Amino acid sequence: MKRIFATTLLLALCASAQVTKITRDPASRPQETAIPSAWRTPAEASNYRTTPKYAETMAFVERVAAAAPRQIKVEKFGKTGEGRDLVAVIVSRDGVFDPAKLHAANRPVVYIQNAIHAGEMDGKDSSLALLRDILVTKTQAKLIDRAVLIVIPIYNADGHERFGPYNRINQNGPEQMGWRTTARQLNLNRDYLKADAPETRAFLALWNKYLPDFFMDNHVTDGADYQYDSTYAIDAGPDVNPALADWIRTTLKPYVEKSVTASGHVIGEYVGVGEANPMSGLRVAHDTPRFSTGYMILQNRPGFLVEMHMMKDYRTRVTGNYETIRALVELINRDADLLTRMNREADAAVVSAGKKYDAKAVFPLRLQSTDESTPFHFLGYKRTETKSEISGGTWVQYMKEPNNIDIPLFSKLKATTTVAPPRAYIIPGAWTPVIDVLRAHGIRMSATTAPWSGEVETYRCTSQWSERPFEGRHPVAGSGGMYQQSTGLNCKAVRERMEFPAGSVVVPLDQRAAKVAIHWLEPEGPDSAVNWGFFDAIFEQKEYGEPYVMEKLAREMIAKDPKLKDEFDAKVASDKQFAANPYARLNWFYQRSPWWDDRIGLYPVGRLTSLEGVPVR
Repeated sequence: MKRIFATTLLLALCASAQVTKITRDPASRPQETAIPSAWRTPAEASNYRTTPKYAETMAFVERVAAAAPRQIKVEKFGKTGEGRDLVAVIVSRDGVFDPAKLHAANRPVVYIQNAIHAGEMDGKDSSLALLRDILVTKTQAKLIDRAVLIVIPIYNADGHERFGPYNRINQNGPEQMGWRTTARQLNLNRDYLKADAPETRAFLALWNKYLPDFFMDNHVTDGADYQYDSTYAIDAGPDVNPALADWIRTTLKPYVEKSVTASGHVIGEYVGVGEANPMSGLRVAHDTPRFSTGYMILQNRPGFLVEMHMMKDYRTRVTGNYETIRALVELINRDADLLTRMNREADAAVVSAGKKYDAKAVFPLRLQSTDESTPFHFLGYKRTETKSEISGGTWVQYMKEPNNIDIPLFSKLKATTTVAPPRAYIIPGAWTPVIDVLRAHGIRMSATTAPWSGEVETYRCTSQWSERPFEGRHPVAGSGGMYQQSTGLNCKAVRERMEFPAGSVVVPLDQRAAKVAIHWLEPEGPDSAVNWGFFDAIFEQKEYGEPYVMEKLAREMIAKDPKLKDEFDAKVASDKQFAANPYARLNWFYQRSPWWDDRIGLYPVGRLTSLEGVPVR
């Protein structure tokens, strides 16, 4: 699943479909009877008992490529941590694969990603069937009338090969499957902005090469049980381009729900109620850029999440995933000119906004749901709740008996943290890990040709850190886990005269991916470099006063400033932990002495309101 929505801390995302009945048996599709036995996918050939491993998957891809060599391109776009090839299958009706030519012709490029969590195989097997039906049996050839597909059969290839029957306790089949994380135990769907994994860096290079018009990420849920077998989520909040958001709400969602329902599947927006009672309502959460679909917001592109329901049988899940992809790509072909135009206009709006500094601009960094609700008809199952003698908590059991209930849906998001973006950022060249991440995202940068000093906007910050690691790092407290509504970071905007050596990096915001830079370089962004620990060293005290030196200095300071003694005595009286710590008491004086390092907590990145006078190439 994309993000483990199912937590008791979060009632998570919404479900708006009003589907109440199945119109056709989802266990089979009409076109299945027309598939030659030689062209059945490995999952189909096993009657959906199994899913193929990496080598068998790629062998099927190569067979399809050999059958339609003019219309398919198999591209290796990187290596995993263990050295496996990352493979993209690119499908074009007329053999045109050049990104510039495709964009010039308004042919939407659709990116379909599978097995980022490699225990969740449904999208891989449905994509293999779709490739076959587009290129071999031709029953879905219409799906590439306008669209060009980039299909990633297996994104997390190392996790995929950690094959076993016990990798997904919350899932009904197949018999064996892969593992959630990479060989480095990184969850790739928490890595989109910080880009620690080699797989993420390879994805970013491929993304920047083709600049797709639509992104689709296939998953399987955890969490509650309910009637839906196919669920989805797509962002249309205040951080999404208004035209795209309107198209998503008024066109995409109704089309996909109607089309998939007609195929015999029960579809609705992704419901992640966990074990909390849904009667209290469902609440939308902010999709932050650590996630694939949250990252798409920064790229000005629609990002569509599929979550097949974990407890439905594998045939139902794979065929439901197939129908969801099919419906979505049908719509993209139909609205090709509209979608490509909206994407260009969204890019142009970001570039235009970045050409000038506007102190009144409002850029949302963090959002959360409001208390405003709308009625929602939820297709659930009846459940019982009993006291558990095993856990000591509540044991929830689902009866598989439909329970269609009307509950409140809290779907409106509001910005809780905003910023007025600068004209550009300036980063001292010594912060290479931070700069390397921007480079991996394809951000345009320049280097200063000479030392430069000037007054810039920046921040003075204090922070607390998580005790436990999260995704290979110790982030700021509150920045780990699923969603971040609070944080241990406290930053105050200041103006400081700062010096930047030659070779410092200037990041202008008049570029289409400027939102990536803003989220990475604004400390209070939920997935900023500061929150992920890239700037931890600025919070560390590096020089100290020996006790015998500080004892003397403290007395001298008190003698010169009686008010300082009153302040110290008040601190001792009000803070027992401080009063009992000799080091803290002496360091309190050190912090108020001329020897204190005034750069502690000073964010070294400058916000430039103008590029005038900055010596950049």
